[in-house]
Amino acid sequence: MRIARWQKLAIAGYIALLLLGGAFYTRWSHRNDPGEDLLSPHIPPGASSVDRNIDALQAHLRQVPTDGLAYGQLGAVYLQKARETGDPAYYSKAEAVLMKGLDLTPDDFEAMISLGGLALSRHQFREALTWAEKARVINPYRTSIYGIIGDAHIELGEYQQAFDTFEKMVNLRPDLSSYSRISYARELLGDTDGAIAAMRLAVETGASRAENTAWCRVQLGNLYFNYTNNLPAAEVLYRQALVDYPGYVYAVAGLARIRAAQGHYPEAISLYTRAVNTVPLPDFIIALGDVYRVAGESEAAAQQYALLQAVKQLFQANQVDMDLEMALFDVDHGLDSDQALSRAQEQMERRPGIKAADLLAWTLYQTGDYTGAQEAMNQALKLGTHDALMWFHAGMIAYRLGNYDQAQSYLKRTVTTNPNFSLLYAGEARDTLTKLTMASR
Repeated sequence: MRIARWQKLAIAGYIALLLLGGAFYTRWSHRNDPGEDLLSPHIPPGASSVDRNIDALQAHLRQVPTDGLAYGQLGAVYLQKARETGDPAYYSKAEAVLMKGLDLTPDDFEAMISLGGLALSRHQFREALTWAEKARVINPYRTSIYGIIGDAHIELGEYQQAFDTFEKMVNLRPDLSSYSRISYARELLGDTDGAIAAMRLAVETGASRAENTAWCRVQLGNLYFNYTNNLPAAEVLYRQALVDYPGYVYAVAGLARIRAAQGHYPEAISLYTRAVNTVPLPDFIIALGDVYRVAGESEAAAQQYALLQAVKQLFQANQVDMDLEMALFDVDHGLDSDQALSRAQEQMERRPGIKAADLLAWTLYQTGDYTGAQEAMNQALKLGTHDALMWFHAGMIAYRLGNYDQAQSYLKRTVTTNPNFSLLYAGEARDTLTKLTMASR
């Protein structure tokens, strides 16, 4: 009942927002009024260590309101709270105290690093680079600076700069943060074995029972799911993350994805519901809606998709750019293709990487511009990434253009690498490949 109630409130709030332009209150916005005193005590019973840190820093700053470094520390803890809860209201809180801290202590490079991380979370990648470069001028040996710089370059499609930065980062300090980025670089380049090896090092160098170690363990599970079709190995890693960090929502979502891939839809729905109720991130909401959809529960799916629109309003209110993700959702779910195309073209200009190129290709495909889709798809595949969804997109574009041998090659790679790459499209990939294989005999 608790789950259904807050979701219904969120959907009702979204409708009210559309019709009345009024305030939208979910459990997030009710708990985090943007106008509240950022230093007011709020620690609940049984609070986490992050909540206790927030409370202690707030108490200190009420006593010493000129301590600029403490404002920076509070901003960093707010960002960790946002990471753990998925609540975008903490981004605004973090920005406010970080900027106040810099006003008091202009050379606080830790606050600059936090502002760079905040900009990454908001998908403001040029701004992230600016803050990280300012921090590097003050302290060029702080490895987290290079993580922000590299991450921003990745999202901007500046891959060589990113890879060079990650190499410098791991040479300065081979740890969880640097190894996990090396893993992602290798993943982008199609080096699955290298990506798995680097993520294993990230897990091994991480602290036990730490949130970031659990995150890396989940990412390792995702690598097994996405690139080896080894669902048992992925499940072991998700369950290990839950042992080390009980209730870890990303591990719960990983288990839900496995159950959906196995066709165990009721269990997948239960697990995704648990994830959404804990941290209602757009990815979890979309996945839950899609499981409902393939399970034939169209009304429940529609409720999740409506909830997504409500959550989108909260993210946008806290300056998070979700245009790429929402454009992909729209085109995958048969919504406004013209608006999706406009957003895809804008994203390609703002962050011309392989994700934006793939989005643009798939959006052009859905509008019937197969030639334009092929041009964009060539950009999406330029790094050699072994992404089953990208290969599916490439295969369907080639199919529509009459390039049947190429289409067959891409679709075979898709279903061989990850037959469970998509709840919505896995069946279409198999059916189209079967049709092409029979026609070639």
